[in-house]
Amino acid sequence: MGLDMYGRSTLVYHRLRGHTAPSDSTKKVCFHWRAGRCNRFQCPFLHRELPGPGQATASSSNNRVAGESGFAGPSYRRGPGSNGNGNSWRRFGGSRTVTKTEKVCRFWFQGKCQYGDKCRYLHCWSMGDGFSLLTQLDGHQKLVSSIALPSGSDKLYTASQDETLRIWDCASGQCTSVCNLGGEVGCMISEGPWLLVGMPNLVKAWNVQNNAEHTLTGPVGQVYSLIAANDLLFAGTEDGSILVWRFNGATGSFDPAASLKGHTRAVVSLCVGKNRIYSGSMDNSIKVWSLDNLQCIQTLTEHESVVTSLICWDQFLLSCSLDNTVKIWVATEGGNLEVTYTHKEEHGVVALSGMHDAEAKPVLMCSCNDNSLRLYDLPSFAERGKIFAKEEIRSIEIGPGGLFFTGDGSGQVKVWKWNTEPAAASSS
Repeated sequence: MGLDMYGRSTLVYHRLRGHTAPSDSTKKVCFHWRAGRCNRFQCPFLHRELPGPGQATASSSNNRVAGESGFAGPSYRRGPGSNGNGNSWRRFGGSRTVTKTEKVCRFWFQGKCQYGDKCRYLHCWSMGDGFSLLTQLDGHQKLVSSIALPSGSDKLYTASQDETLRIWDCASGQCTSVCNLGGEVGCMISEGPWLLVGMPNLVKAWNVQNNAEHTLTGPVGQVYSLIAANDLLFAGTEDGSILVWRFNGATGSFDPAASLKGHTRAVVSLCVGKNRIYSGSMDNSIKVWSLDNLQCIQTLTEHESVVTSLICWDQFLLSCSLDNTVKIWVATEGGNLEVTYTHKEEHGVVALSGMHDAEAKPVLMCSCNDNSLRLYDLPSFAERGKIFAKEEIRSIEIGPGGLFFTGDGSGQVKVWKWNTEPAAASSS
């Protein structure tokens, strides 16, 4: 009976490992070794990194390591320099540079990461130059569905699925009031002195100047979207209808005006532009409505999943969907909208917003359901940077002086600002 170099029976070895002797010819790196916990003699996989032909190969390898190695699993929690068997973390040996994956370290934001600069995950909430994190507003316990900053007000309003509305002082960043609404908030907008909140089966209207309050009834199910135009308030509802109220200046009330039918599933996004109302739905379509007679004049069906967000910018309509695309629409000579460009993402897109940076250049903010928000220059779609969150960012609000706000599924609200001079994004 033959023995191998470690004194083991080769017969036993072949029974356990197969008849092919281990060699480097597999050209696969052992992910247990990468995690610092391989204890197999004559491991059939490589205990070294493969030399890649270029950066793309290295990036692919790093992403695979993040997903396969269990780096944030039990072996990670044993602490640096140990894999449970007394072996050192070989991939951190010498002066090797650690390539970061584009994912925030969950131990870092819990204040527990022991690896510092050697951690493969990010210890910051953003990547890119030109903007920075000013502060974080904590208090909500569930998804932040909407953020509103009424014009001329020194208060920021945030609404959440935790059934509360929080009011923040813009000067101090402190929460000054918490309103328990008794229902999940699906959306919120500010229009003039009015703060309008969509909830299950109703819309709440508060006048922030004189404290007048109205409850608008009629919606069936959750109100997911609100928009105001021409003294009209539009509410997209769970049953697929769009309810319309007209503001009565004489009485200071909202009178029912119409109910727009056509969508077969919930209306989750609304926007207004050029005497048109645009509605996006869970039925994967966008409908175009005339503000003059409230009639549907076109239905757009190019998206293949829920149309999650719509914005009008100059002569363009921008739409996004869980089908991983952002579509740019432009009107033809006949007045109908057609897709002029489709931008593809790797993940579903949940929210859009646009603003100008400190140099007055247009920037599109595109939130995806991989818990990131991407910033793009327009019209080139060149990437400017990324913002990360604990959970997906559902709400984006633009403020004055280069400010913008993001709210995510964990309840966190963050305040960002475009820098006058380009600088690295804050890591706080």
